[in-house]
Amino acid sequence: MQQDQITVEDIQNWQGQAGPLALTAYDYTIARLLDEAGVDILHVGDSLGMILLGHEDTTSVSMDDMLRATEAVARGRSRALITSDLPFGAYKTPEEALENGRRLIDAGADAVKMEGGEAIAEQTRFLLSEGIPLQGHIGMLPQHIKEEGAYKKKGKSEVEADLLSKDALLLEELGIFSLVLESVVPAIAAQITEQLTIPTIGIASGSQTTGQIRVYSDVIGLTPWFNFPHVQNEMKAAESIKSAVQGLKVKIFSGEN
Repeated sequence: MQQDQITVEDIQNWQGQAGPLALTAYDYTIARLLDEAGVDILHVGDSLGMILLGHEDTTSVSMDDMLRATEAVARGRSRALITSDLPFGAYKTPEEALENGRRLIDAGADAVKMEGGEAIAEQTRFLLSEGIPLQGHIGMLPQHIKEEGAYKKKGKSEVEADLLSKDALLLEELGIFSLVLESVVPAIAAQITEQLTIPTIGIASGSQTTGQIRVYSDVIGLTPWFNFPHVQNEMKAAESIKSAVQGLKVKIFSGEN
């Protein structure tokens, strides 16, 4: 480990006004570029199923997909912490969660992430008892899209907000080092952040979480067919790539290159 490499403890005890920025990464090149740019957490997300593999959602992602991507990202990392998703179906039991969590750690992850609160308390407790650092994830759960039928904002009702708060407190009590809040009503996300001593990492949950996470391809405009209100197209990469290829084609076949 490099001397300045960010650790699980660094994230758990994060201090400072700005704090931690997480971006997804699925390959060596992007991981290295993001790391050199100063990203604090490289998250190997099961969103690779949609971004890299062209699936409709994340539920088709396999452990092999996650292991290969984690290995690649680890080769590109110098400073950032690496977190990796346990994919859909990979943590049905505590024993299965531990086996697959260990595989991700062996592939180069510093910590793993699972979706859910009380419903996966046994898995959470078991992984942590065996020394696997764990990041939680509540709010909108992409791995449950087939059950819910749509991506919905969470915490709109008092009952739902209360359940989110209880899940957050339970996960902290069990020992997770940080908590992703996805598509949570901003006021509820702020309330949960205030309740916890560990940092919250928000996406589509307002600006009052401790840190933020984004899908890198959304940020650079590489996937314009996905259009989310919580993210800005900072680079228009898709347009640049198309323009470069079209220009190259003209040069090659006109004899200029």
